Amino acid sequence: MTDRILTTHAGSLPRTPELTRLLVARDQRRAFDQDELAEVTASAVADTVRRQLETGLDIVNDGEVPRVGFSTYVLERIDGFGGAGHRKPTLDSIKFPEYAAFQAKQIVEGADVARVWDPPVAQGLLEYDPALAGITEDLDGFDRELAAQAGRGLAPAGTFFSAATPGIVSTTLLLDAANPHYGDDRAYVFALADQLKLEYDAIVARGHTLQLDAPDLAMERVIQFGDATLEEFLAAVDLHVDALNHAIRDIPREKVRLHVCWGNWQGPHQDDVPVDVLLPHLYRANVGAFSIPLGNPAHQHEAPSFRAHPLPEGAVLIPGVVDVTTNYLEHPQVIANRILEVVDAVGDPTRVIAGTDCGLSTFASYEFVATDVAWAKLGALVEGAAIASRRAFGA
Repeated sequence: MTDRILTTHAGSLPRTPELTRLLVARDQRRAFDQDELAEVTASAVADTVRRQLETGLDIVNDGEVPRVGFSTYVLERIDGFGGAGHRKPTLDSIKFPEYAAFQAKQIVEGADVARVWDPPVAQGLLEYDPALAGITEDLDGFDRELAAQAGRGLAPAGTFFSAATPGIVSTTLLLDAANPHYGDDRAYVFALADQLKLEYDAIVARGHTLQLDAPDLAMERVIQFGDATLEEFLAAVDLHVDALNHAIRDIPREKVRLHVCWGNWQGPHQDDVPVDVLLPHLYRANVGAFSIPLGNPAHQHEAPSFRAHPLPEGAVLIPGVVDVTTNYLEHPQVIANRILEVVDAVGDPTRVIAGTDCGLSTFASYEFVATDVAWAKLGALVEGAAIASRRAFGA
């Protein structure tokens, strides 16, 4: 029990240009210096953990800075992928061609950009690295820096560590139709669940809350399922929730939080599926907290949905109250107002943790908010939560 509203964020934080260059080179299978990558990564993790604590965030992570992307990092850990796929364009890009042209000017696909829209596909039998080398290295780096900061008298109220869900991997790294091992999406997504379970268990064994990144449960309505019916999309949502439940079957639900979003690009988002349609399906997940964006113009109005669809017993809501697609810096009072609207809908301030809509750097080279503004937003989040706490708890 707490007497104030805690703060956290959705996972990814800004990387340095040096780290981005090295991660993208590795992702593109170009030459890079492994020792330099290790050194730059360690420095970035140290800086990211320190800055979170100095900013005043309560529940922190490693910023996902060692990874090239929140979902495609699994290519470094799971064998069976190859070639190149082609993800569908968003409905935003299809329905707003001038917007699509505008966006294309912002990021030019090429050697200096992570593979987001044309990543490899599942061609063979999936097998997670039995040595768990990648996840162990990441966890070691995070734990080492937490210990270093504790030596300075800085300790978080809690920690979390992100991992991709079977569903987002299956809709990003598509199943090759010629794959002889998996005959359909169900077989593929459950195979991913079996492999990713190794990573999930390793995270929880270190004492961190597992954050499952599952934007597929909302975002893919306007990408992979853009030409499908709503019923077909919701059937896929249920399948993906079943798969993630299978993967976390040995983990207490209070040690898992689920992040769902509609994609963190700055666009129309007019075809996003409403949150009240999703909640009955999301609540089937055996998790203790739900991280859902409510800080952007397309979804801020949906906070009352949590009154109509109360949280599962004992569950916590982590509303996004900071927009991660714009360099506008929210005033702390605006953030406080958003938090208080959510508290009013949920009915209990102890079941609300203030967060961001999504990550601030979901893929290396795909940052849309400047680094200094990103950190200023997190500072405003802390201030806004303090204002809301005084109102909500009468302090």
